[in-house]
Amino acid sequence: MHIMEGYLPLEWCIIWFVISFIVVAFGLYQIKKIVDETPESKALLAVSGAFMFVLSSLKLPSVTGSCSHPCGNGLGAALFGPAVTAVLATIVLLFQALLLAHGGLTTLGANIFSMGIVGPLVAWIVYKGLIKANISSTVAIFFAAFLGDLLTYVATSFQLALAFPAPDFVGQIKSLQTKIIR
Repeated sequence: MHIMEGYLPLEWCIIWFVISFIVVAFGLYQIKKIVDETPESKALLAVSGAFMFVLSSLKLPSVTGSCSHPCGNGLGAALFGPAVTAVLATIVLLFQALLLAHGGLTTLGANIFSMGIVGPLVAWIVYKGLIKANISSTVAIFFAAFLGDLLTYVATSFQLALAFPAPDFVGQIKSLQTKIIR
C-alpha cells in the first residue's frame, strides 16, 4: 500500500502532505502529553512503532504504483489513539522510504494519510466500539487490526483513483492492463 516515489502528481503530494502534517502535529502534542503524565509509556510507544516497522516492511508487490503488507497500526491505535499512531507511522514510513525503498519522500504525505491516519482511525473506532460492547480485548484488537489494514488499502485505492481518474471503470481496467503488460 505504499505509493512509490515519484508516482503521484505534485499537487496531490502537496495536498496529502498538508493534511497529514496537521494530524501528525496534533499527534506530537498528544505524545508530549502522554509522556509527561506517564513517562514509563515511552517504552510502549517505541515497541508500538517497532511493531509497525517490522510488519509493514513485509512488502508484497501489488498493482502498479503500490504494494501490499500488514500495517501494525491497529495496536498503536488501540493503545494510544489515532493521532499518536500517525506520528509512529510517519517515523516508520520515513525509515522505510530512506532505508528500504518502500514508498518515497514525495509520496510521504499520501502514505501517512492512508497508513497513519485512515487505518489507525478506523482501528481505534472499531476497538473502542467492541470494547464498549463488552467484546474481549483479544477479539477487539483482531478486528481493529484487520479493518484498520483493510481501510488503509481502500484509502490508498482512493488516493490513486483521485490522482489518476479514468473516464469509466472499464477504461481504468484497460489502462491498468496496459501498464502491467509493459
